[in-house]
Amino acid sequence: MSGLIPLLVLNTHAPEYRALIDQSYDAVYAPTPAERTAVIAEQGARFRAVLTIGVIGLTAAEMDAMPALELVCAMGAGYEGIDVAAARERGIVVANGAGTNDDCVADHAFGLLIATVRGIVRLDSQCRAGIWRDALPMPLNFSGKRLGILGMGTIGQKIAKRAAGFDLEIGYHNRKPREGATHRYFDSLDALAEWCDFLVVATPGGPGTKHLINARVLDALGPKGFVVNIARGSVVDTEALAAALRDKRIGGAGLDVYESEPKRPEALIGLDNVVLTPHLAGWSPEAILSSLRRFIENADGHFAGRGPVSPV
Repeated sequence: MSGLIPLLVLNTHAPEYRALIDQSYDAVYAPTPAERTAVIAEQGARFRAVLTIGVIGLTAAEMDAMPALELVCAMGAGYEGIDVAAARERGIVVANGAGTNDDCVADHAFGLLIATVRGIVRLDSQCRAGIWRDALPMPLNFSGKRLGILGMGTIGQKIAKRAAGFDLEIGYHNRKPREGATHRYFDSLDALAEWCDFLVVATPGGPGTKHLINARVLDALGPKGFVVNIARGSVVDTEALAAALRDKRIGGAGLDVYESEPKRPEALIGLDNVVLTPHLAGWSPEAILSSLRRFIENADGHFAGRGPVSPV
């Protein structure tokens, strides 16, 4: 028997990252729903910690099947799939990886935004088909426009920092103004959408933000407006977005997340005014390594009695 603390890992990891976890913990990996169910049923009583991600989380019933559980960690900033109330009722500590992949997400947001506004993916296909620029409509200028950010958290702030390099005027909407923020605050999302040319979604997921981006907000954004979502798929009403894109009621969209993931968003697949990536805005070797190191810092701190570095 290993003397290491038993850990259940619910998300996928490449071998080199598994090796990092295995140095410090007696880890069991169960990344598929079937493996997860079987492992919790057969070995749940031994686990003292769980490593997961926000979108797959950990339920109250699963916690109940792990009577020795002390710590639940989300690798990234999001933890909406973890039943935090149930964990607190049990005295289970919850921690996340806030700040470990923010730069990667902000970079990807700008990649999606520029690709969407300038039509880069579509232009690539047209160029490969032998179509020259004289036969194509001119894409819009990117710099000098108005950027609206839904969610001025750490990622939203890093998006705003990058926007300054493009001379974008910045506005944002939160539930309340962010202390110390110098950008223009809008007390309603509709007002922000009416004002901005580009709207980037960087708000947490969960029931409180479900379908914040709906038909009304998209109509406020208008036919020359563009929306990018690097937050959670649940924030955008997929059917409303598909209708707005089909009817050209907005200029375009760039999505790294969707309500249907990991299945592709079928309503959007046939549209050429949307750019899609498979929920990897926060993925890079540097970001994953930073997230794993944060998990180890959180877990080591908890089990040493110091407490986690980034508790929820």
